[in-house]
Amino acid sequence: MKKLRIRFIIFMYENSQKQYRKYFKKKKRQWQFDEKQLLSFNEDSLGRTLGEFYHNHGFRMIPKMENHDVYHLITDCSTNVQDEIAMQYLLFGNGKRSAYLLGVLALGTIVFPEYFNIYLKAFRKGQNMRAFHHWDFEELLWQNFDHLKDFVRQKETPVLY
Repeated sequence: MKKLRIRFIIFMYENSQKQYRKYFKKKKRQWQFDEKQLLSFNEDSLGRTLGEFYHNHGFRMIPKMENHDVYHLITDCSTNVQDEIAMQYLLFGNGKRSAYLLGVLALGTIVFPEYFNIYLKAFRKGQNMRAFHHWDFEELLWQNFDHLKDFVRQKETPVLY
């Protein structure tokens, strides 16, 4: 039964992505780098880490969706279906709002209600991270990945006087 639910979610994703990118990602442009070029970045950089992510998983970059793959690296969410949904909860907690995200949250919760506690933890994790969902990560590909990840995970603390 679980395999059927996973196949349903994958079917919904595959049949919604092209329309989503066509109608909702019009202003966004494709990155100027490909997977191989990312591998030529410095070893400790976000670019190299992302290139290795693509290489190790056998993935290809999806135009206009490159930031999504960086989210996986920063949040430590895997690419299985339940973790993809959890990552959307994390992004919602981080402040991201879109019709597509809300649809994923609703459908994911209905199809996998047994993961709701995990989704709630992901939401809270997103709340406790610096807002990063709106960043243009292409501009940060040269940055040290570990420093960038640490920065995102350390929410600003108030200064007490």
